[in-house]
Amino acid sequence: MADDLNQIDFERSCCPVACALDNLGDKWTLLLVRDLLLGKKRYQEFLTSPEQIATNILADRLKKLETAGIIVQHAYQQKPLRYEYALTQKGEDLRPVLEALVKWGMAYYPGTRVFKPYAQRSAATEKNA
Repeated sequence: MADDLNQIDFERSCCPVACALDNLGDKWTLLLVRDLLLGKKRYQEFLTSPEQIATNILADRLKKLETAGIIVQHAYQQKPLRYEYALTQKGEDLRPVLEALVKWGMAYYPGTRVFKPYAQRSAATEKNA
C-alpha cells in the first residue's frame, strides 16, 4: 500500500533518462537552467542570451519548469506585475549535469567557450560605462 503512494505516472516509461528528457529534452530548457545557474533571474535577462529565444517559447518553458518543480517564481514588482525566477533544489541539482555537458562540449566542439556569471558581466558593464 505504501508503494502506491510513491508511484508516479510516467509520461513515456519508467526509464530515468526518458523521465528527465520529458522535462528537459527540448533545445531551450537546459539553456534556461544554464542562465539561471549563471545568475539570470528576470524575463528580460533571459532574452539577452545569444541563442535568442522567442518570447512565446520562453514563457512556455518557464511555466513548464515551474510545473516540474525545477524553478519557482517570485513577484518583484506589483504594477505591472513582474517576476523573478530561481532554481529549486531540484533545479540546482542539475548543475553537475550541465558541468558534464560543458566538459563534453568543449572536448568535441573546438572554439566553444563557457559564459561568465551574469552578475559579474552586469557589474563589469556598469563599471566600464
